Order: sequence, then C-alpha cells, then structure tokens
Amino acid sequence: MSWINALVQGVLLGGLYAIFATGLSLAFGVMRFVNLAHGDLAILAAYLVLSTASTMGVSHVVSLPLVVLLMAGLGYVGQRFVFNRTIGPDPLAGILCSFGIGVVVQNLLLARYTATDRYLDAGSIETSTIRINDSVSIGHFSLLTFVCAILLLGSLQIFLSRTSLGRAFRATADDPATAQLMGINDKRIYGFAMAIAFGTVGIAGFFLGARETFAPAAGPNQLLFGFEAVVIGGLGSLWGTLIGGIVLGVAQVFGNQLSVGWNLLAGHIVFLMVLAFRPNGLLGTGVRT
Repeated sequence: MSWINALVQGVLLGGLYAIFATGLSLAFGVMRFVNLAHGDLAILAAYLVLSTASTMGVSHVVSLPLVVLLMAGLGYVGQRFVFNRTIGPDPLAGILCSFGIGVVVQNLLLARYTATDRYLDAGSIETSTIRINDSVSIGHFSLLTFVCAILLLGSLQIFLSRTSLGRAFRATADDPATAQLMGINDKRIYGFAMAIAFGTVGIAGFFLGARETFAPAAGPNQLLFGFEAVVIGGLGSLWGTLIGGIVLGVAQVFGNQLSVGWNLLAGHIVFLMVLAFRPNGLLGTGVRT
C-alpha cells in the first residue's frame, strides 16, 4: 500500500508542477519564448503575497488575487517594453534577457528580504487530510492544488479555443506574418500572452510558498522542475503540461520510496529518457499548435 500512497502523492505533486509550468508552456506556445526568469518570478510572487498581506493586514490567501493582478500587469509591461525587443529568428537574445532579469530579481529579493527562509500560511487546510486507510491519505491542500491545476489549464484551453483573443493567440503562434496581414497586432498579443503567463506564475508562487519554505535563491530549482514538466509533456501543449507534471511528480516520489537520495534524481532520469526517446514530449507534435 505504500507504493499506492506514493503514486497518489506523486500525482498530487504533479499538480503543483503543472501550475508552475503553465506560464512557461504558454509563452513558448505563443511566442516561442523561453523565460529563464520564470523560477525567480515565482519566488517574487511568493514574497509579494507575504508583503501585501503584511501591509494590508489580511491573510496570505486574501492577498493572492491582488498579487496575481500585479504579476499580470508586470508581465504585460515587461513584454511590451522589454521582451518584444528580443523576439526574432534568433532565440538567444530573449534567453539572455530573461536570464539577466532573473539575476536582477534574485538579488533584489536578497537585498530586501535577506536569505532567511519564509513561508506562506494557507490556514488549517495545510494540515487537514482525507484518510483512505492506514497507508493512504490525501492532503486537502495537495488536492486543492491539483484541482486548481485542472481548472487553470481547462480555463486556458477554453479561452484559447472559444474566444476571439484566444484565436488571435493561436493565429499569431501559427504564422505571425499572416496574422499581421489579417489586422492582428502581434506585439499586443504577445503582451497579453505574457500577462497571462505572469499571472499563472503568481498563482504558482503562492502554492509553492504554502507547501514549502522559500528563499531568494530558490528560483532556479523551481525553473528546472517547470521546464522538465513542459518538455516531458510536450512544448506548447497545455494538457501536456499536466501530464508532464504528473510524470515528474510520480517519478520523484517513487524515487524517494527507493532512497531519499533518489528523490530528485529519478525525475531527472525520466526527463532525460523522454528527451532521448521522444524529443517532442509525450503529447508534443513538433509543429506549431
């Protein structure tokens, strides 16, 4: 039964990775943009939740919607005035720019908050569980995280499929030049796409901060998990992001069952196996979608 519990916990952990990877997947799917600052931005969002709650005198949960809006606004402004200048045939400029932004964010957080570990309080839901039997139990917070991942991805899928702005996203992703001929302002579309991506990373920052302690230097590790989830599932595929997160989460928890030292290593091995045998990911097609 311990392996069944490990499977359940791995699937639920995959929900966190899926939320974290959603912004990466969306940015790559629409703009072919790899944001190396993604992990540091999630940590920034966690600190913003901390500071906003303290300033307003409210709980961390109540401050989350405001932080999501702040992150979305930051994403739109950053894309319109910074990232749009780097988008082109050569992705190196955007990669270097995002890397530099990540370094700046990390050092600003270090200067403002020091290296002390912090933690977000989500209330009693963090410790309450649903006990299936003596060996299998499901944490309410982990279950909430997984449900939020499904709702987030489902909402984005409906948005992309059934709204005019979502169709503009897909048209710009498929062929930016033709989309411009049809009157679509690709720079503006990129701004909206990055706003959504930053908003989702704001949500991810909250769930991450409520699950474990965080510090200014924690961003790169989280970027790695998000990137692995995206690649395993398939670059640019939203539901592939969920599948990739689940596969990564299950691999890590199963590795931990074998030995504590295999916790992260098992996930990295699965990532490398997917790259070796299915480079486009489990749900990837290798073409623009």
